[in-house]
Amino acid sequence: MNRIKPQRSPLTRGARIYNGMPARELGSEGWHKPWSGGNGGNCLEAMKLADGRIAVRQSTDPDGPALIYTSAEMTAFIEGAKAGEADFLLS
Repeated sequence: MNRIKPQRSPLTRGARIYNGMPARELGSEGWHKPWSGGNGGNCLEAMKLADGRIAVRQSTDPDGPALIYTSAEMTAFIEGAKAGEADFLLS
């Protein structure tokens, strides 16, 4: 399993990182596709920020909004998905 390494963003020190901010403001380096499937290139991309939070964006819209999650939030989501708690999204 590839681990996403923290990425230093090009933001100046003290810049506000917030949920829904333009993903381009986080820079173009450091985004990773944790998995990819047969979905025609529509993938989720994630970047681990220097403070430990995780930014997520749509690969087909790299200038669109970035969703920002804490490590605990992302862990809860992934563990819940693995446990089948998100299976209702597939039906």
